[in-house]
Amino acid sequence: MKIADESELPSCGVARFMLLCEGPWATLIVRELLHGPHRFGELKNALPGISAHTLTNRLRLFEARGLVTRTAYGEIPPRVVYELTERGERLRPVLDAMHEWGLTIPDSAFVSEGGSSGLRGRV
Repeated sequence: MKIADESELPSCGVARFMLLCEGPWATLIVRELLHGPHRFGELKNALPGISAHTLTNRLRLFEARGLVTRTAYGEIPPRVVYELTERGERLRPVLDAMHEWGLTIPDSAFVSEGGSSGLRGRV
């Protein structure tokens, strides 16, 4: 989402977080980077179902917003590594809390009356 000027920014901290990390996959990409620096292919392999296009766009957005640094090494073959910045690292307690809360949800909460949640294998 593009913001024309600062007056359009939400005052709610949760809404600001969602705006900063907009789009599907954002939180899961951060989760992977909390384990340390990753190359593009490592991130893609850790997130089954994400397209290269989506991963590229999210990483570019995170870099522009100061959550991720991209380091390109002058090697052959080329090597590019993505790593969380200090701002990105500050998401650790947020994701830890989401993880702990998520573990308290019973499996039955994900199963529809038809018998399938539709989520299996997506994340």
